Amino acid sequence: MKIYTKTGDDGYTGLFFGGRVRKNDVRCAANGSIDETVSALGLARAFCKNSEVLNILIDIQNSLFTVAAELATLPENYKDLKEFYKTIDAENVTKLEQTIDYVDSQIELPASFILPGGSPGSAALDLSRTILRRSEREVVTLKDEGKLGNEFLLKYINRLSDLLFMLARFEDKDLPVEVITGQRLND
Repeated sequence: MKIYTKTGDDGYTGLFFGGRVRKNDVRCAANGSIDETVSALGLARAFCKNSEVLNILIDIQNSLFTVAAELATLPENYKDLKEFYKTIDAENVTKLEQTIDYVDSQIELPASFILPGGSPGSAALDLSRTILRRSEREVVTLKDEGKLGNEFLLKYINRLSDLLFMLARFEDKDLPVEVITGQRLND
C-alpha cells in the first residue's frame, strides 16, 4: 500500500466512520494540534531525563491517539466509534488528576513566574502544553458549534495541559529556583 492516496488533493479529508470535511475545518485544526502535541511530546521524551516523566509521557502520547480518533469522528458516527474503540471518559480525567496530585507532592513550585527553558526537557514539555492549549481552544469551538461527540474530551485536554505544566516542573525539580524562574542560566 502506498503512503499517498491522492484522496485529499481536492482540499477535503475523510473522517473516521465516514464523512468528509475541508482540511481547514476546525475539526481538522483541533486534530492537527493534537498531532503536533504528540510530536512535541516525542521531542520532550528525547530530552527528558526523569524516568517517571518519561513513563507518563508514553501513556499521554498513546491517549492522544484516542483523542485524535474521537476528533476525527462526526457526532452522528460517535456510537460506531464507541462500539469498536475505547474513548475518553471520566476515569481518564480522574487518572490525570491523580497524576497531577502525585507530581505536586514531589515538587515545590516557586512563588514567582516560571520562565520556560530551565532544561531542554522542560522546555519541550512547555511547548507541548502550549500546542495542546491551542487544540483546547479549537475543541471549544467544536463544542460551541455542536460538533463535539464527547464532552469529556474538553475536560481531558484541559487537565492534560495542567499535567504537562507540572511534568515540566517535575523534570526541573532539582534545578535552583533562579534557573526555573529565568533569573539565572542553567550551568
